[in-house]
Amino acid sequence: MSFVIYLSRRLRTVRLIAFFILLVFIIYLLASYDKDSSSSFNSPLSAQLRQDKKDREVPKLVSGLGNFEPAEIEDRDGPGEKGQPHHLRQDQQNDADQSESDYGMNVACSDEISLDRTILDTRLEECKHWKYPTNLPTTSVIIVFHNEGWSVLLRTVHSVLNRTPSYILKEILLVDDFSDKENLKYDLEKYIDQFDGKVRLIRNAQREGLIRTRSRGAVEAKGEVIVFLDAHCEVNTNWLPPLLAPIYRDRSTMTVPIIDGVDHKTFEYRPVYGEDRHFRGIFEWGMLYKENEVPQRELKKRKYNSEPYKSPTHAGGLFAIDRKFFLEIGSYDPGLLVWGGENFELSFKIWQCGGSIEWVPCSRVGHVYRSFMPYNFGKLAQKKKGSLITINYKRVIETWFDAKYKEYFYTREPMAKYLDMGDITEQLALKDRLNCKSFQWYMDNVAYDVLDKYPELPPNVHYGELRSLAVDGKCLDTLGHGPPSLMALQHCHGYGNNQLIRLNAKGQLGVGERCIEADAQGIKLAFCRLGTVDGPWSYDEETHTLMHRVHKKCMALHPQTSHLSLMPCDKNNAYHQWLFKQLTPKW
Repeated sequence: MSFVIYLSRRLRTVRLIAFFILLVFIIYLLASYDKDSSSSFNSPLSAQLRQDKKDREVPKLVSGLGNFEPAEIEDRDGPGEKGQPHHLRQDQQNDADQSESDYGMNVACSDEISLDRTILDTRLEECKHWKYPTNLPTTSVIIVFHNEGWSVLLRTVHSVLNRTPSYILKEILLVDDFSDKENLKYDLEKYIDQFDGKVRLIRNAQREGLIRTRSRGAVEAKGEVIVFLDAHCEVNTNWLPPLLAPIYRDRSTMTVPIIDGVDHKTFEYRPVYGEDRHFRGIFEWGMLYKENEVPQRELKKRKYNSEPYKSPTHAGGLFAIDRKFFLEIGSYDPGLLVWGGENFELSFKIWQCGGSIEWVPCSRVGHVYRSFMPYNFGKLAQKKKGSLITINYKRVIETWFDAKYKEYFYTREPMAKYLDMGDITEQLALKDRLNCKSFQWYMDNVAYDVLDKYPELPPNVHYGELRSLAVDGKCLDTLGHGPPSLMALQHCHGYGNNQLIRLNAKGQLGVGERCIEADAQGIKLAFCRLGTVDGPWSYDEETHTLMHRVHKKCMALHPQTSHLSLMPCDKNNAYHQWLFKQLTPKW
C-alpha cells in the first residue's frame, strides 16, 4: 500500500513539472508573438519584410563629427566653385543661347566649370554630428539619360564618386535611353574606362522613356539598394549614409533626399528650403505634385530636428529603395508611358502595400531644373491620343484610388474619361496579390493633410468651352498666361486645355488648377484660395448670364474693345450671355 501511495505522489509530481514546463512554453510564445504578423494586413510581401531588428545598429547623435563626415573641407577657386554662379562673357552669349535651346540649360556655362567643383554644404548643422551604422547596404546609383549635356552628365557622376564612401558604392550604372549625340557614344565609353568598372554603361536598343528605362536599370543593378538620380544632379556632402540608414533599419522604407536647386543658366548651387521648416510631398486632385509643411503630428514623432520624417509622396526624380523590395512590388507599372505620374504610382503602391516613404533632411542633392523639356517622345507617343501624362495619371488613379476619389480626378480633369489608358488587369492583380490597403486607409493615415489644402471636390455643374453668344466662334481663354492675369476671348479650338472651363456646384469657376475671379481690372485667372472649393459665380441656364454673386454683376464683353469685365446684368444683351459647350475630344 505504501508503495502505491509513493507511486501516486511521484506521478503527481511529474504531472506538475510537465504542466509547469508547458506553462513556461506558452508564456514564451505569447511574449514573442508578433502582433503585426496576424493583423488584417498580412500579405505574403509583408511576411517577407518582417525581420529580426534587435541587432540593427541605429544612427546616434554624437558630440563630435559623425563617422562619415569628411576630415577636411576642400577649398578651391575657379568658375562655379563653392557653388557660385558662373557668367559667360558677352561674346559667348550665342553659344549659351544655342546650348539652352538644345538642352534646356546653359551647357556652354557648365562646360567651363570643373567636373569636380566644390559646392555649398546646405545641411542643417546638426547633420554633421550623426554616427551611422558602418555595415550599410551596398548601393547602385542609377542614372538614366537621353542626349544629356556632356559636362552636366559627368559632373553628376564625379560628384557621386567624390562624395560617397567607396565600400558602400557598388557602382554607378548609366542607362542610355537611345541617345543619338555622338559624344555620348564611343567618347563616353572611353571616358568611363578610367573608373575601373565602378561606372558601368548599358544602352537601350530603342527609345523606352524614363519610366521603363529606370525599371531596366533596377533589374541590371548589382547593389542591395538602388538610388535613382537624374542626369543633371550634384550630390552634397555625406549624402548617402543618411539615405541608407532607414532602409538598413527596414527594407520596405523608401528614402528621399532634400533637393537643392542648381540654376539652369549660371549653375549656381543654392538651397530651395529654409532651415527652420520641413516640407513633404502631397498632391491635388488633378494629380499635380505639391508640397506641404510637415504637420506637427509627424514632427512630434522625432527627437531631433534633422531626423527623417514620413511623407505621402515624392517629386519622383531622386530616391533610394531596397532593390529586391522594388522588384517585389512590381517596380514601375510597365504601362506608364515615357514620364509623368510614376512618382504617384510608386508612392501609393509602397504605402498601400506595406512600405513607407521618409524624407531625409541630412541628405541633400542639387538638381538642375530645365527651362523646358528639349526632347520629344518620338515613336513612344505615336499610338496614343491625348495627353500622355494625363493617360498615366488615369492609369494610376484607376489602379490605386477608391471610387470616391476617382470622381475627384475626373471632376478636375473631365476630358480624362475619354482617354485610353490601356489594360490594367495585371496591376489590379498585383494589388490583390499583395493584399494592399485601400486608398481611404492611405488618406486617413498617411496623406491626411492633403484635404487641408485640397478639399473633396463638389461635382461640376457645367464644363467645356465657355462661348460668347455675341461673337461667333469665340471662347474664354487663359492665353497661356499664369495667374494673376487678364483673360480674353480667342477662337474656339475644341481641344480644351486653356479653354476648358469648369463651374462646380459651389460656384467656383476654374481652369485646370486655377480659378477665374473678377475685380476692377476685369476677368482674371487667379490662384484658388487654398482649402476652399467654393466661389462667387452663378450661371442662369435660361438667360445664359454668368453672375458674380458678391458684386451682383455679370460677366460681359465690351462690344468695341473686346475687354472682359463685370457689368450690371442685362439678360437681353448678347454681350452678357454665355454658353457652356461640352467638349468631346478630337482624338
